[in-house]
Amino acid sequence: MSRVRVFIVDDHHMFRMGVRAALEPHVDVIGDASEVDPAVEMINERLPDVVLLDVHMPGGGGKAVLERVRERHPDVRFLALSASDTPEDVVAIIRAGARGYVTKNIDPELLVEAVKRVAEGDTVFSPRLAGFVLDAFASIGSHVADPEVDQLTAREKEVLRLIALGDPYKEVSARLSISVKTVERHVSAVLHKLQLSNRHELARWATEKRIV
Repeated sequence: MSRVRVFIVDDHHMFRMGVRAALEPHVDVIGDASEVDPAVEMINERLPDVVLLDVHMPGGGGKAVLERVRERHPDVRFLALSASDTPEDVVAIIRAGARGYVTKNIDPELLVEAVKRVAEGDTVFSPRLAGFVLDAFASIGSHVADPEVDQLTAREKEVLRLIALGDPYKEVSARLSISVKTVERHVSAVLHKLQLSNRHELARWATEKRIV
């Protein structure tokens, strides 16, 4: 499998260099930018697999970069990497189309893992941030008629959202106050109903259905 190609967008030079140094042994960093316009131009030219994106930047911020690139290249995936952990910032960038959101205090090893998971189609969040997205999107899927979504029970949808957001089974168990075995049973039931094979396919399905 070829190495993941990553582009970094952040307006702090020293931070960009630190992220580049942490990532380069594991992925191909094909460029970086500190401003919106150059970032959009270079991403459109180089077409990385994943763009690491700061949320707060002059000229419209990371959301402007994401929206302008997605107009031409919807397959480019974005992972927000920000100092902010406010619900408003998290939900806004996810609504715009980012596949995940991690904070800048993330361990380098976990950042590498997050980048690779987003490249594979997963959604990834720092642990406490997943709850913001779950709350914001809790009603999505219940107001739109969809035979696939409608065949799931309310509890199965809750488990599905958390699993699709990248939560481990133990975390889902604790959040919903059910046993790990019960989580496993719900996941198996959802996979069977949707005719999917694993949690990676589940995450992609949930994203396509705008459940996460």
